[in-house]
Amino acid sequence: MEQQKYNELKMGERGVILSICTYIFLSAAKLFIGYSADSEALKADGLNNLTDIIASIAVLIGLKIAQKPADENHPYGHWKSETVASMIASFIMVAVGIQVLYTAISSVFEGRKESPDLIAAWTGMFCAIVIYFVYRYNRNLAKKINSQSVKAAAKDNLSDAWVSIGTVVGIIGSQFNLAWLDPVAAIIVGLLICKTGWDIFREASLSLTDGFDEELIETYKKTILNTYGVKGVKDIRARNYGNNTVVDAVILVNSTLEIKDAHDISTKVENVLKTEHDVYEVHIHVEPN
Repeated sequence: MEQQKYNELKMGERGVILSICTYIFLSAAKLFIGYSADSEALKADGLNNLTDIIASIAVLIGLKIAQKPADENHPYGHWKSETVASMIASFIMVAVGIQVLYTAISSVFEGRKESPDLIAAWTGMFCAIVIYFVYRYNRNLAKKINSQSVKAAAKDNLSDAWVSIGTVVGIIGSQFNLAWLDPVAAIIVGLLICKTGWDIFREASLSLTDGFDEELIETYKKTILNTYGVKGVKDIRARNYGNNTVVDAVILVNSTLEIKDAHDISTKVENVLKTEHDVYEVHIHVEPN
């Protein structure tokens, strides 16, 4: 099972590499057209994609480190490197989002006399379509391999698609003698960048501090209770190591059982959680009832 998890991380690299290559192309196109057409919104969108390149590289490094086996300093493996990479990516996004906001707000107060060239809108629309298909690929890949960092990359892809659509709306609106709509769209872009960064940070920090979905814990508990021989669940906890779930539980069994029989029940619980819920590791403690 461990080798399978490492293979899944390897698969996750494909989605991140696809994102990096796409962002390099999109950022170059948006920044070139943004400066040529004098569009604050498209330039902000291009800067957003530049941060996405850096963030995606951080995620790629995290995925590679997570594939390293356990060693003396990391007896549980390097799985959490994937989550740390997601958190680093969130810091980069928020930092650039603030910079985009500052530039856009300054542009609003300075005032604009001319609307940007309409080619900026067509560029934004084309880029939105491209990144949407990248989002779909990474979303499906994240579900397949249950990867937190690839899921974060997919969220970023979708956010970028919406950002580009917002950019297009602002640019087209500015053509109707409303030149101020372009920098306003840039402000919205900045806010969306910050929100995406915050969402990724919140999810990564929850995982790093051993937070876990309470509803999922209840699902695990019901599965354990439905296992033959289990009379009750005294305690159950769960945490994540990267894209791997680890469950600790204390179960109650009949006090008249032999040690071997009680052990067999705990083994059944471990196996059912692994097969039905793809739990990576299960620790069961048995107590008499």
